[in-house]
Amino acid sequence: MLNETLRQEAAHQLLQAERIGKPLPRLSDTYPEMDIEDAYDVQLKVVAMKVEAGARVRGYKIGLTSKAMQDAVGISEPDFGHLFEDMFHADGARLSASRYHAPRLEVELAFVLNRRLKGPGVTVSDVLSATEHVVPALELIDSRTVLPRKFVDTLADNAASAGVVMGGRPVRPMDVDLRWLGAVVYKNAVIEDSGMSAAVLGHPANGVAWLANRLGERGVCLEPGQVLLGGSFTRPLAAAAGDIFHVDYGPLGGIAVGFTE
Repeated sequence: MLNETLRQEAAHQLLQAERIGKPLPRLSDTYPEMDIEDAYDVQLKVVAMKVEAGARVRGYKIGLTSKAMQDAVGISEPDFGHLFEDMFHADGARLSASRYHAPRLEVELAFVLNRRLKGPGVTVSDVLSATEHVVPALELIDSRTVLPRKFVDTLADNAASAGVVMGGRPVRPMDVDLRWLGAVVYKNAVIEDSGMSAAVLGHPANGVAWLANRLGERGVCLEPGQVLLGGSFTRPLAAAAGDIFHVDYGPLGGIAVGFTE
């Protein structure tokens, strides 16, 4: 476990790496004693510094929602990161690949709340009741440290979150069976992957319930208007300059995003 000085030092290093666009060495190498609670605290320190500088938190992302991914990194629950206002991009956006170190895209559903969720004890039913609508979303993930890396590296680094693209057709959570929403991912007009939303913890709202309860342990609530990415139901797909992605969500429409130099 790290002391307060080292946690603060790690947070400053991550923030500086993001600002200059150059990855730093793995935190797990620099601070081999770092554990999960250290990593969460480092993430929160980075968030606090950004907010102090004028950034606004718009929501959260939930990651590592499949058992296979959890087993791969040796954990038994998902993780979470923060979504800032400046991370959101319009459907059809063209993003500069040079802004990122190792950009990848994940296919998700975004929950937009219309009332507060406060853990502990939040259930899937509570999540559905508190959700204004669900909408297709793509999460852009990236790394502010060199790859490959350990779980604590990813967790401290805002759970790898780097951007969000939302589009398609919003639906009320009780108007469709959220377990059976599928997506087909096209990269440069070639099908690269597909998935079903039930792959996210059996029901994508389970991730939001977990998040509300996990944050509740820290005295934090999920607030009306916040956007919550429920977790990916496809594998991460690498993006580079010249790539164009189109994700078809069937009856919920589609999302497109491209990458320039």
